[in-house]
Amino acid sequence: MNPGLAELVRLRRHWTRLMTGHPASVAPTPAPALDEDAGFLDETPGNPGQLRLKACLPEALPPRAPLVVALHGCGQDAAGFDQACGWSQLAARRGFALLLPEQRRENNGNGCFNWFEPGDTARGEGEVASIAAMVERLVRRHRLDPGRVFVTGLSAGGAMTASLLACYPERFAGGAILAGLPHAAARGVSQALEAMFHPASRPAEERAAAVRAASAHAGPWPRLSIWQGEADETVRPANAEELLKQWLPLHGLDPARPSREEAGHRAWKGAVECITLPGIGHEVPAGAPEAILDFWGIAEEKIFLVGPEGDARGEAR
Repeated sequence: MNPGLAELVRLRRHWTRLMTGHPASVAPTPAPALDEDAGFLDETPGNPGQLRLKACLPEALPPRAPLVVALHGCGQDAAGFDQACGWSQLAARRGFALLLPEQRRENNGNGCFNWFEPGDTARGEGEVASIAAMVERLVRRHRLDPGRVFVTGLSAGGAMTASLLACYPERFAGGAILAGLPHAAARGVSQALEAMFHPASRPAEERAAAVRAASAHAGPWPRLSIWQGEADETVRPANAEELLKQWLPLHGLDPARPSREEAGHRAWKGAVECITLPGIGHEVPAGAPEAILDFWGIAEEKIFLVGPEGDARGEAR
């Protein structure tokens, strides 16, 4: 068998196991201290996707603080994703609330968000509805700024980010998709694998129409940062171009006329950007979370220090 084809077969088998819930070998990751809102999980009508809610709420949050939602990839959990990216430390330094939805093994045996299942990616249904309900509850309970809610994710979490932005665009000011896929790129596991390894080139209006059909929203649309490693063999780099096709028409932007184009960074008037990184595989690039926060406008205004009694105090930079 051709070596390249053999590797493709191996990767397909691996990701079939992940997405269908058959066990895969994943190294355990020590969990940092994240609070779980157990009461929310009992409210089945507000959690149709039966996800876990884990949140990081630094003490002394500024009034009407932003909220960042961070979605892990396959084979990860909320704590491991947080530890790998440093989201909770950034929440303390920059003064925002953090929500880390977590997949249950009962839903997917390897912890993948079910971005390829229509019942989990339609407004008012399944996993997207659970995350939207979590956002609404945290914003209300902790008096966060409903106009500064953002969502990001890696891989399966990145694809689910695309669906959240499509299904609930009025609830998110911006998003960031890392090694992800467009909303409605697949229906079922077979199509998901095809979209990951051999993304189809679709007309821009077809991609954008899938977002317009996901809700009654007529705009304005969330800002979007797209990140893609050029050496990614799991979610092929062409998916970044399909994401651009999906979101640039919504903002009325011409793909051929970026306002910035240099060294793998294209940007369109602060509304959409795409960062492609040579030598980077299927991962969160170093420094990406900070750059994403900068793109969203979440500045580093305060540092929250933990005192000797475990209390937190804020100090201006």
